[in-house]
Amino acid sequence: MHRTQPPFRSDHVGSLLRPANLMQARAEHARGEIDADALRAVEDKAIADVVRKQENVGLPCVTDGEFRRAYFHLDFLQQLDGVSVTGGISANPNAKSSDDGFTPPKLSVTGKLAHARNIQVADYRYLAAHSGVMPKVSIPSPTMVHFRGGRAAIDIEAYPELDGFFEDLAQCYRDEIAALHDAGCRYIQLDDTNLAYLCDPDMRAAAADRGDDPNELPHRYAELINAALESKPDDLTVGVHLCRGNYRSTWFAQGSYEPVADVLFNELNVDAYFLEYDDERSGDFAPLRFVPKGKDVVLGLVSSKLEALESHDELAKRIDEAAQYVPLDQLCLSPQCGFSSTAEGNEITEDVQWAKLERVVETAAQVWK
Repeated sequence: MHRTQPPFRSDHVGSLLRPANLMQARAEHARGEIDADALRAVEDKAIADVVRKQENVGLPCVTDGEFRRAYFHLDFLQQLDGVSVTGGISANPNAKSSDDGFTPPKLSVTGKLAHARNIQVADYRYLAAHSGVMPKVSIPSPTMVHFRGGRAAIDIEAYPELDGFFEDLAQCYRDEIAALHDAGCRYIQLDDTNLAYLCDPDMRAAAADRGDDPNELPHRYAELINAALESKPDDLTVGVHLCRGNYRSTWFAQGSYEPVADVLFNELNVDAYFLEYDDERSGDFAPLRFVPKGKDVVLGLVSSKLEALESHDELAKRIDEAAQYVPLDQLCLSPQCGFSSTAEGNEITEDVQWAKLERVVETAAQVWK
């Protein structure tokens, strides 16, 4: 059951802990002490180094660790014409609070949306040139532009009707995905917090308070993502990662996948699902009963938030439990999220990060012999 095409039996979500010299260079650039070219040179070297480390632990695909970003989503979305950052969403009162009071930023649409420039193409080309295995590009899901603000965060003059907003947003993504494919990219991951947030009773209530129907939103988001992937070439694998929040080991949402499972697996036209299953906040594996043939689930069983290293036996046991609902051949293994969804990184060490990724590779080799 070895795989030569993505998703791989041992896979990963994308972001990696930033090295100290890269963090220093970013701070110097923010203070105006070095220019953009000098910062990019530091990023280039750091990415080449981290690609080798990923290959050395045996990963069959590599990312650039999102080393050129401060946030997993903002650095990308802010490059679309018409998108602005306006503040933070309310924290989940049941979640672990971040020490600095951080809440996720909220995006607003302040004008007509347009893909005026390629966003990830140059970054992909650099990654591919330094990779000996398949390079993967992670980009934020298009739903990130809507959920956190809803109708109130979308300029009424630019979009008096939301249908036009969703059409333009999907076109932006079609343009970027086409540009990445033309550059040689064959593996893309959409990072989506919102479908996961719609599993959380408090977040569902907050959506209703904004005037959105939390039962209808998953269908609308599936339509949006499908429209964004409308022209997807057959040789391009697209996965979606559902995230419940990942800032410095803090989480923002909880709840079983049950409220969105049928829509997620049967209306969303993606090839693979990266699902967080690292603790009880994700519920049990029963929602996987909706997974149809021909789609894959990457089980995020290894925590990117905690120092403790999961055992081979523990992981194999949980994979067996998931296989009661979806065939083993449709399953893969990964950490539940990236290790650094923002530049600050999770509260673990680099040694633990690499040990966990190596544990994913070793366990996958044992389970899928």
